[in-house]
This record gives sequence, C-alpha cells and structure tokens, in this order.
Amino acid sequence: MSTLDSGLTLIRTAAVRVSAANGWMGNAFKGWMPTGLYARALLIMIVPMVVLQSVVAFVFMERHWNTVTRHLSAAVVADIAGLIDVYKTYPQDKDHAQLRRIAQQRLGLVVDFLPVGNMPPPGPKPFFSLLDQTLPVQLVRQIGRPFWIDTVGRSNLVEIRIQLDDAVMQIFAQRSAAYASNSAIFLFWMVGTSSILLIVAVLFLRNQIRPILRLADAAESFGKGREAPNFRPRGAREVRRAAQAFLEMKSRIERSIEQRTAMLAGVSHDLRTILTRFKLELELIGDSPEVDGMRKDVDEMSGMLEDYLAFARGDSGEQAQPTDMAMALEEMRSDAERNGHAATVSFHGLPVVTVKPASFKRCLGNLVSNAARHANTISIAGHRDHRYLTVTVDDDGPGIPANMREEVFKPFLRLDGARNQDEGGTGLGLAIARDIARSHGGDIMLGDSPMGGLRATVRIPV
Repeated sequence: MSTLDSGLTLIRTAAVRVSAANGWMGNAFKGWMPTGLYARALLIMIVPMVVLQSVVAFVFMERHWNTVTRHLSAAVVADIAGLIDVYKTYPQDKDHAQLRRIAQQRLGLVVDFLPVGNMPPPGPKPFFSLLDQTLPVQLVRQIGRPFWIDTVGRSNLVEIRIQLDDAVMQIFAQRSAAYASNSAIFLFWMVGTSSILLIVAVLFLRNQIRPILRLADAAESFGKGREAPNFRPRGAREVRRAAQAFLEMKSRIERSIEQRTAMLAGVSHDLRTILTRFKLELELIGDSPEVDGMRKDVDEMSGMLEDYLAFARGDSGEQAQPTDMAMALEEMRSDAERNGHAATVSFHGLPVVTVKPASFKRCLGNLVSNAARHANTISIAGHRDHRYLTVTVDDDGPGIPANMREEVFKPFLRLDGARNQDEGGTGLGLAIARDIARSHGGDIMLGDSPMGGLRATVRIPV
C-alpha cells in the first residue's frame, strides 16, 4: 500500500512539474509574440512562407543539386577514365596529338602530359563546396590512382592531375560540366519572387487592418465622449459588419440619452412651475417664522431638484473641445478663496486638453466644493503627460474611512460619522463627478492626503 501511495505521489509531482513547465513555456512564448494585430498577421504570413521555402530549398539541395552534381562529376571522370584507357591501349601515338584532339573536340577537355612526379601537394579546400565532395569520390571509384584537383584556382575551370605509370595526366574541364551551377539562380528566383509577393501581401494586409484600427479609434473616442468625424464602415465584410453594429449601438445610446434628457426637461419644467407657485404664495402670505421655515424648505427642495436633474441628465449634448485646464483650476482656486478657504493650485505639462468643458469643470467643482465643505485648506494640482490628465484635490479635513471610499460614490449616500454633516446635501456630488469622469474614459479614486485629510484623484486619457 505504501508503494502505491509513493507511486501516486511521484505521478502527482511529475504532473505538477510538467504543468509548471508548460505554463512557463507558454508565458515565454507570449512574451516573444507581438501584441498588435498587424504584427501577428504578418507573422502568420511570413512564418509559413519561410518554413515552406526552407523545406523546398533543403529538398532541392539534397535531391536535385546533389544528384545532378554527382551525375555530372561521374560523367567527367568517366571521360577521363576513357582517355586513360586510350592512352594505355594505343601507345603508338607518341606525341599524344590524337588523344588531345579527341579530348578537346569530342569531350570538351584539355589534356596534357607532365613528367612523373609533377604532383603538387594537396591545397586548401573551400569550407563548403559540393564539387570538392563529389569529384574525389568519383575519381577514387572509377580510376583508383593518385590524383590532385584544384577547384579554386580558376573560377570557370577545374584542374585534375592523375598519376600514371610513366607520366602525369593533366586535365582541364569546364566547371559547368561537372557542377550544377544553375542552383543559385533557382534560389535567387525563389527568394526574389517570394519577396515581391510578400511586399504585395503586406500592402494588402495594411489596407485590411486599417479599417479595424479606425473602428477601434472610433470606439475609443466615443468612450471618451468625443466624436469620430468621417467614420464609416470600410474593409472586409466582417469588419464592415462590426462597424455597422457599432454605429447602430452608438445611435441607440444617443437616442436613449436624448429621450431621457427630453423627459427630464419636461419634469424639470413642471416641478419648477409648482415651486415658483409656492414661492409666490409664500410672498403673498407675509413674514412670519413659519413662512421663513417654509421658504427655506422650498429653497432646499429647489437645490435638491437641480442636483437630481443634473445627475440624471449627465453631460448629454455637450461636445468635447480643447480647454485650458490650468486656467480652469485657477478659477476654482479663486472661488474657494472667495468662500473663505485657503487654496493653492499648480499645473505641470501642456495645459490644453480636449474635454467637455462645462461638465468636466462641474466634476472638478464638485470635488473642490466637497473638500471646502469639510476642510479649511485645499490644494489643487494638475499634471498632463502624453497619455493622461491627472488632477488631485487634497484637503485637511476628517477624511473618509478606507472601507467607505467606494460606497460614497453611490447616489444619495451620505456619511454620518466620517465627514461633517451639518451642511445640507443630496449625496450626489461624488456620484455626478465620477459619472462625468467615466464619460470621458477615466475615473476618480479616493485616498489619503499628505495634508491629513482626503485626496480625490481624477485621471482621464488625453
């Protein structure tokens, strides 16, 4: 039983190690892979083409090039062997004139005879030469005499010297007669045509990827509350279908917002009419402590109504445009100081940012007014880089507990113990601010302030 348990333990350990190795290899492979669709599509095109050409080139080299070169070398060596046989059989040709004539006219070889012992030492061979590999094999197989070859000295000729009984036979043969020299042309045409086809494919692929990039840019602009001018479905059928679905979704969202805005405008008009009637009736009644209390209730109801409508309406209808954020933050500092609060402001980077100016100022204004309601000193800082606009609002108030910093963004939620609640409010300020920030493609985060209170951070993409 213990042996079985030990075996199961080893199997589990091996399985865990194999799984960890697969995970490591998968992560390493993902790290090497490009992240863009265009680059991945190029890899999908290039890698199979390179693999296919490599296989074709290897098969060509191994089968065609080697085989043809071996047959050509064998044919040249067979001609030389035939000349040696003629030389031995017909010794009456003292000056070997007929042998030279037959070799040159019939076989394309230049033959000469040197004194015995005129055999140079073996010279250096090229690092890779198929001719130097096949020709010696054929000389050994068909002739079987001492020989010396030179395939480097003259580019278009091959020199062969063979030791005979009474002389050294010197032969000059054309390199093309013993070597398949057209293989390089095949490789050149293969690589050249593949390069041309690859360039054409890259150009067509770029045209196919461009509509997808435009669709992504349009969706990103819509998420930031901006318009995508001159966007229309283009590209392949699937891409056009996705773009058309995006346009229909965008139209439905805009139509829903318009309907909600129209409904809220009607509700606002009706309720304001009733509140105006209340105010008029209270003015006709006269002054009394009861009437003053009713006036205060009506004013508070008017403020609550405006907050509710602002939260439900959002920032519909406003178009994004370049806005000087440094100037906007300076205006908020001035408003805070007019209300009796000590405030400082700073901004770093290019101040012009494309936002919906009124709604974004309302977002920052809600954060500043929230800090002013519960603190004496406020610090406003802005920073813009190539990706984000970040605005932080710090105060020296009581702050908000960490476990409640997400809850305060819920509509109509008011904290009773964390911040001072003597001032009235509807609990919609932070909800409206986050809604506006998210309509710009960003968000709001709450944290601890270096001043001892709360830090509200707004970050939106630029």
